[in-house]
Amino acid sequence: MAEAPNDQANGLRKMTTPPQPVKVIAIASGKGGVGKTNVTVNLGVALASQGKQVLLMDADLGLANIDVMLGLHPQYNLLHVLDGSKTLAEIIVEGPAGLKIIPAASGIQKMAELSPAEHAGMIQAFSEMEQHIDILLIDSAAGIADSVISFTRAAQEVIIVVCDEPASITDAYALIKLLSREYGVDHIHIITNMTRNIQEGRELFNKVLMVCERFLDVNLDFMGIVPFDEDLRRAVKKQRAVVEYLPRSKAATAFTHLSKKINHWPVVKQPRGHMEFFVERLIEASLEIA
Repeated sequence: MAEAPNDQANGLRKMTTPPQPVKVIAIASGKGGVGKTNVTVNLGVALASQGKQVLLMDADLGLANIDVMLGLHPQYNLLHVLDGSKTLAEIIVEGPAGLKIIPAASGIQKMAELSPAEHAGMIQAFSEMEQHIDILLIDSAAGIADSVISFTRAAQEVIIVVCDEPASITDAYALIKLLSREYGVDHIHIITNMTRNIQEGRELFNKVLMVCERFLDVNLDFMGIVPFDEDLRRAVKKQRAVVEYLPRSKAATAFTHLSKKINHWPVVKQPRGHMEFFVERLIEASLEIA
């Protein structure tokens, strides 16, 4: 009983302290097999290594594999939060450098099918997070499925990963076209993966840029490259992030460089630029698509 006043004081502080703004970044790709999840994981570890509080949400709800990539064995996932059996804090698992991960729940592939109570529960779960988060990374599924569009629309920034294959370029353009024409996303960052050097990466980016400038009203930003690197393959086989496993490798150096660019992106300063607002936007986008 003696602790009750302290508990009330803590509750009052939570009510009166404004939520901290969070950078919400969705990472997508036009097709599978371009290394999108590997890019997301390593960016997350690189950012966490620089002292940022990073939460990575596995949003590939059909083919979730972030836990496999890092050799983790989560017991619970987002589905347990929605059914009320676990809090969000209870399902989060910790990865390298303190990276926090929300495991995917394959049982909720269509956000629009959630009941109003589940919508409210999901928003409340994020709003009740006590730990401060600087960056929320969303690893979306590949392609242009409804869930991909919902997550990318809800995010503040969108990164598309592309490699030098005709299908990757074509499908990346299809995703950019859909986001731009149908949903008004007018600024997208591009990372070229598995390229030999910066010149090759720039040439690949220009291929995408040329088509987009001709047919779309969208601003593409060339973030940089992730070079082809055998050390990256070694890290994948060891179920480790290359940034943590082989930090001096070419790939790790590239991820560190890219993460520093993300650190310089401005944080949304509006009162609603916080975590639960992302979930509200996500649900609204899902309902509109449905």
